[in-house]
Amino acid sequence: MFYMNLLQNTTPAAGSSASMWIMLLLVFVVMWLFMIRPQRKQQKELQNFRAGLKKGDKVVTVGGIYGEIVEVNEKTALIKVDGDVKLRVDKNGLVKDYSESQQ
Repeated sequence: MFYMNLLQNTTPAAGSSASMWIMLLLVFVVMWLFMIRPQRKQQKELQNFRAGLKKGDKVVTVGGIYGEIVEVNEKTALIKVDGDVKLRVDKNGLVKDYSESQQ
């Protein structure tokens, strides 16, 4: 009899188990809304930017090098940096278009 009362007092109530699952689900939903979804949107925008590169676009590389696109291939781009200096960079290294902000 004493053991039965002891066990009944130590087992969690059924409601607390359900509320724990609700809290876990709520944490996951909040993480998805504020972290995963915006990151996916940013990745899609960057992918569309890289796919739409064309001659004459002014870009910035991951390393902070500013240049103008001279030639675009499937995986690489040739950018004119200064004067006759041209660099061939991987398209994944191009992160920003600054054509509009320069004018």
